[in-house]
Parts: sequence; structure tokens; C-alpha cells
Amino acid sequence: MQASHGSALLWRTLRRHRGSMTVAVVLCGLHQLFEALVPVAIGAIVANAIAPGDRTALVAWLAALALLFIALTYSWRLGARLVVAAMEGEGHSLRVEVTDTLLRPRGVRTDMRAGELLSVATSDADRTTWILDLVARAVASAVAVIATAVILFVIDVPLGLGVLVGTAGLFAALHFAAPVIAHRTAEQQARIGTASGVATDLVTGLRPLRGIGGEAAAGERFRAVSADALTATLSAAKVRSLFAGVSTTSSALLAVAIAGWAGWLALSGRIGLAEVITVVGLAQFLIEPLTTLARVPAVVAASRGSADRVARVLDSAPLLDPGRDDVTHRDQGPVLELADLRYRTLDGLDLAVARGEFVGIVAYRPEDADAVFALLSSQVPAGDYTGSFTVGSVLARDLPIELARTLILAEPHDTFLFAGTLGSNITAGRGPAASIDLERALEASAARDVVDLHPAGLDHPVGDDGTTLSGGQRQRIALARALVADPPVLVLHDPTTAVDSVTELNIAEGLLELRHGTDPRTTIVLTSSPALLAAADRVIVIDDGRVIAAETHHRLAETDAVYQTVVVR
Repeated sequence: MQASHGSALLWRTLRRHRGSMTVAVVLCGLHQLFEALVPVAIGAIVANAIAPGDRTALVAWLAALALLFIALTYSWRLGARLVVAAMEGEGHSLRVEVTDTLLRPRGVRTDMRAGELLSVATSDADRTTWILDLVARAVASAVAVIATAVILFVIDVPLGLGVLVGTAGLFAALHFAAPVIAHRTAEQQARIGTASGVATDLVTGLRPLRGIGGEAAAGERFRAVSADALTATLSAAKVRSLFAGVSTTSSALLAVAIAGWAGWLALSGRIGLAEVITVVGLAQFLIEPLTTLARVPAVVAASRGSADRVARVLDSAPLLDPGRDDVTHRDQGPVLELADLRYRTLDGLDLAVARGEFVGIVAYRPEDADAVFALLSSQVPAGDYTGSFTVGSVLARDLPIELARTLILAEPHDTFLFAGTLGSNITAGRGPAASIDLERALEASAARDVVDLHPAGLDHPVGDDGTTLSGGQRQRIALARALVADPPVLVLHDPTTAVDSVTELNIAEGLLELRHGTDPRTTIVLTSSPALLAAADRVIVIDDGRVIAAETHHRLAETDAVYQTVVVR
């Protein structure tokens, strides 16, 4: 399966449901065959019962017509049920596949934004399954056209031949529009995906945007990408509407031509009244399957475009190297060391953290802090940086990602909480070997106040992304979750920006007591909080991508004017 091509994914979708779809196609084909026989039955009633005035024959033919309607109704219901079941099942499978791919421990290398990935996992996964419905409808419509042509052949050979030639000519003419439809549809889906990505990022970051007064700029950005999506949508809709109008009109004209031909044959005495009724009924019936077949290119384009996007995600290369199988955890615990490291804005960074040390990192430029956090959180592929990054004297690139993430837990500034309860969010990251109990973590993170604030306590419900909590409450719950996990190395990025100074001091004391008592763990905090930095064993100052100072907070506060401005204020 090619990452840039969804054809293989569509074929796989069909193969995975070939059993149920075979039965569904047969049933849907029978439905159309029975539909085609209805005008024949009506013509037979006229010829064999009404014309001769035979009441007994009329009852018998009406009973046969009723059975025909029962057969066509149930064949459609059963066939459609199988198609819908296959589509829903495949949609679920694709959503799970995409989600599993995105949640791979080694990550995925993709240029799609979070919102675009969400769109792929939902709407694109569903649109890919349209191919199942299309196959059933297209085959059934083809059966209808063939059955109609055969019946008309029996009535009049040129009439049946005219249906086949007219249908072939119609689709040959419409075929040339298929590439245009496919291109416009793919462009539309790509623009909508971009707009969805921006919208998701905007909603997710709404609180920070309000805090910095960035609502207007963010809104303008969304209006721009939304306008692009609207332009692409209207362009695609224009082509599809023109195509649908031409195809529907052509189908109707073909049906009118058949009916007119039948009338001319009747006037010339070549066919009777019953046959005219049959032909007119077939002409009316033929409009729907011809219209369905004419819409095949548009539906294929939409399903193919979505399949391309799904395939891009499923075939994305892992972001991180797998590491070496022979690397194991060492009892003495990891020691982090970055030597002459260059990544993003980091320019020859040298940084070493000993086992059990509490280190504060102050980056005068936020982008330096972001780069350091990305490295320590195992988000950066080995090929994206130069220099060395070791964990416990083992190169980070050689660590299996599962082992790296049991040794180092990095809690980002933009905390994420799941829908559930306070308790389920706090214990979500608890490792099997964690030795920190829930109560101690609640006290150290100052999350006990959050829990006690609600009558349900730990059972208090939390919405998606913790929207039912304030920013400070979310930070404390996320910190409690990180502390409960009890990792050998804990990396925190601005964990107290939304709490008051008293709470911040309590958290600093709690971290010091919980993680640096009798069995000290390693803690690294990227922050400018005086309370957290004062609790640290030492503070490392980074500017222009390099370490420019490494001292205690108190020493730096006394001697470094820039540090005083940034931290002490």
C-alpha cells in the first residue's frame, strides 16, 4: 500500500468484506432484476387478463405481482443491511487502525496537523467505506441496464440494441469528466483537512489565546484557511453539480427516446399495447440505475481521496528509531547528559544531570526551553540532532522507546486530561512498580484542594481536555498524575504558571519532600518560578542555545542581573 495512493486500501477494504459483499451484491442485483420485471408483469396482466377480460387470470397475475414486490423488497432490505454492516464495521476498523498508528510508542512522521489527523481518523475513514456501497449499487445498476436491454431485445432487437449503445455512449462521454472531478475533490478534502486542523488547534488553545489577547489573530488565520476550503468546496461542487445535471438529463433523454421509439413501433404495428406499457415502464425504471452509474466517478473520487489520506497515515514511517534489544535498565538509575548538542535553537548545548538531583532550567528564550523539553521527552528522532544524548551512559537512540519512557516521564506545559473522573486521570499513568501512593501525590501537587472542592471527590467528572476545570486545577491534576507514576526521571515544563504564589511554594516543597527524601529521584523543571528554582539543588541557565551559568538560585539571584530580571522580578 503506497502512502500517497489509496487504491490499495480500497482493494483491501473490498477483500476484507468479500464474503458478505458477494451476498449483498447478489441480493441487490436480484432487487434490480425484480424491479425490471415489474413492467413486464404489468404488461402481461394487460395482455393476458385485462384485454381478454379473464378475472381468474387477473387474480393469478396480481398474486404473482405481489410475490414479485415481496421478493424485490426483501432482497433490497437484506442486501442493504449487509452493505451497511460492512461499511460500519470497516469504518470502525479503519478508525482503530489510524488511532493505533498515531498512538504507536515510536510516533509517526507526518506533516499533518492534529486537527487533520482527527479528520482522517473520522470523516476520511468513513468516506473510504463508500466504496462498499458504491460497488453494490453499481453492480445492481448494471444488472438493471442489462436486464432491461435483454427484455427489450425480446420485444424488439433494435430497441434492445439501442439501449446498450446509448448507455455505452453516455458513459464514454461522461468518462472524460472523471479526472477533473477527482482532482477537484482531492483538493477540497485537503483544504477542509487543513481548516479542521486549524480549528482544532484554535479550540484547544483558546484559553492561552485569551490570556495573551491573541483571539483576533487566531480568528483571522482561521478565516483565511476556511475561505480557502470554501473556495475549493464550491469549485468541486460546481463540477459535481454540472456532471450530475448532465448525466441525469442524458439518462432522462435516453429514457424518453426509448419510450418514443416504442410509441413509433406501436403506431407501425410492430408491437402491441401491452408491450408499449412494458417498454414505457422500463424506460421510466431505467432512469434511476443510469443516474447511479453516472455518479460513479464522483463517488469514486471522494472515496479515493479519503483513502489516500488514510493510507498516508497508516503508511507513515515511525518517528523514532527502535533502539537496541540488548539495552536494559541499570539499577543505579539513569544519568542524563547532553554533550555538544545541536537541535533547533540549541547550539552546542552541554548539560549533565546526576542521579537523584533536583535541577531547575531557566531558558531566557522560550524556544530553547521547548527544544530541551522535546529532546528529554523522547520526541526527537536521532537524525534530527547532532551531538550526543545519553541516558545512564547509554545513547538515547539505542534505548528501546518503551524502556526510555519508563525511565523518563515528561509532563508538558500544555496538559491534557481525559474524559472521566479526577481519580481516573490521576492514576492513568501509574506504573506497575510505582511506590508513590495517591494521597502523597495529591498533597505534593496541591491537588488535594482540587479534589476536596467537589462533593464527589476523586469521582468528580472531568470533560474532554479537562474543560470543566480551571487552568490551575488542570495543572495540579496533571502534576499529581506525573507524581503517581513515580518515574526515575521526571521532567516538568512550567508546571505552575496558572497557580498562585502560595500554592506554587507548597508544590515546590511537596516536590522536594516526595522525590528527594530518603530515596531520591531525578527531577528536572524548566521554569522561571522562584519557588521551584529555590528548591532545586542547582539552576542551569540557557541563552542562545548554550549553558551560560550553573549555580544555586540564591547565588544567581544575588550576582546575575539578567537572572534577577527574568526570575526574581
